[in-house]
Amino acid sequence: MITKKDVEYVANLARLELSEEEKEKFTKQLGAILEYMDKLKKLNTENIKPTAHALELKNVWREDEVKPYPHKNDILENAPEKEADFFKVKKVIE
Repeated sequence: MITKKDVEYVANLARLELSEEEKEKFTKQLGAILEYMDKLKKLNTENIKPTAHALELKNVWREDEVKPYPHKNDILENAPEKEADFFKVKKVIE
């Protein structure tokens, strides 16, 4: 069972200032979470395949394809500085 002192300790580690009301609230909430985790520990998961996500997901990729952009000059007109067909930006690497 989690105590108010445990909540104060964790709050101190996280550099959080909690009011007395928050300490009471979080003590109850964390206690409920830990009780639920104890219930989950009792489940038989022997034949359950480990997963990283509940749903099977896959990324849909497409190949990059270079295409000419017909409005390039319109975009470059908005550049504060440009060089040839590129935006010119200040060097930010030290």
